[in-house]
Amino acid sequence: MIPTTFEELALAAPIKRALAEQNYTTPSPIQAQSIPILLEGKDLLGIAQTGTGKTAAFSLPILNALHEKPKRPARRSTRVLVLTPTRELATQISQSFDAYGKGIRFSKTLIFGGVGKNPQIRAMKNGVDILVACPGRLLDHMNEGDVDLSGVEYFILDEVDRMLDMGFLRDVKKIVAALPPKKQSLFFSATLAPSIKDLANKILNNPAHVSIEPKRTTAEKVDQRVCFIDKEAKKDLLLQHLEEQRNKGLTIIFSRTKHGANKLCKSINSAGFEAEAIHGNRSQPQRERTLDKFKSGRLPILVATDVAARGVDVKDVTLVINLDLPNEAEAYVHRIGRTGRADASGSAVSYCSPEEHEFFIDIEKLIQKKLPVDLDHPYHHEELADLHSRGLKSHLSTRDNGSNRGGGRRGGNSGGGANRRRGGGGSGASHGRPPSRGRVSDGSTGRRRRR
Repeated sequence: MIPTTFEELALAAPIKRALAEQNYTTPSPIQAQSIPILLEGKDLLGIAQTGTGKTAAFSLPILNALHEKPKRPARRSTRVLVLTPTRELATQISQSFDAYGKGIRFSKTLIFGGVGKNPQIRAMKNGVDILVACPGRLLDHMNEGDVDLSGVEYFILDEVDRMLDMGFLRDVKKIVAALPPKKQSLFFSATLAPSIKDLANKILNNPAHVSIEPKRTTAEKVDQRVCFIDKEAKKDLLLQHLEEQRNKGLTIIFSRTKHGANKLCKSINSAGFEAEAIHGNRSQPQRERTLDKFKSGRLPILVATDVAARGVDVKDVTLVINLDLPNEAEAYVHRIGRTGRADASGSAVSYCSPEEHEFFIDIEKLIQKKLPVDLDHPYHHEELADLHSRGLKSHLSTRDNGSNRGGGRRGGNSGGGANRRRGGGGSGASHGRPPSRGRVSDGSTGRRRRR
């Protein structure tokens, strides 16, 4: 029988008190189904869309195990290893352990790039109960003899799909090879690709499977739409949308590249708005300061690369704008998942130029849904919209149009390695086509109506 309250779960009293203090009474579906399995010590492959509470699903039973079976960790080792793709997500997971485990004694540290190594080395010297880490920096410490994973009893691989998208498969395999054979392993992901199944089969031991609404890949309460538009007109439309969004909540704008994010911030600020960027070229303290301002509402607009697609949990984000479409369709799911979190609603608008059309086709195929076409702006690309409605691809669109395949596989620790393919190169101008105004299309038949 699936529990309907946290009180029904076999969690230690200090954990239940911490949950009650935060007014957590009802577990989410992924929590209700996963926690009893994990409390029994079984391996688990958990699939649920972003924003559904996967972090609590694994952190609560882990904290319960540490409380019931206290043990001194080995030197330079850890009892619990949580592997995650980005610094932001690592920080969020660490904060969750602190919140849920406030009544429990345990030691914990973070290991990721962008900050100095020496504090991490000192923190690991006597061992810790919980280590939350990103793959690249963790491997560096392992290679230098600063971290020994032979004492790991619980291994959590979070956001597995994103980890593989960012090119960390080889790193993950090296880390897994250093773990002891006897351990409890947990995989959590928002999507389940064949590569994830393959990795799970090699690492998990007779795992239980929990899948929450696998056919619904985007947040139900997010109002999604697409604007077909020339690449050159994107910034003009963006300023129009930002003006409409004034004083209506926080906004996240996704840019494909770090340079593009910086350039976009300058344009937005020059137009009278306030925006800052987070991406892999900014130091960890800079990123944390920007995120703190954004979370507190002092910064209304955040410009980000896909480093912020996961691990940024801000309740007041009401609009996500995909200025550049992601090269990987799965990234779209996580981007728009930054709004409509918990019981809130939100909106997501994506700008699709002719060069990016194939990326958009991939997105609709993944989410199994035709997005409505927004024509309530003067930049509508009639030709591209017509092609899309007829199921045809723009001749300007290729998966690696304008590709820049540079960047290391370890970019995930800084956010710079997520984009192995670059799209959106070239010009999408359709000469001689007058702009259309004030219309909306249903996104599937090409029919349009006047507003």
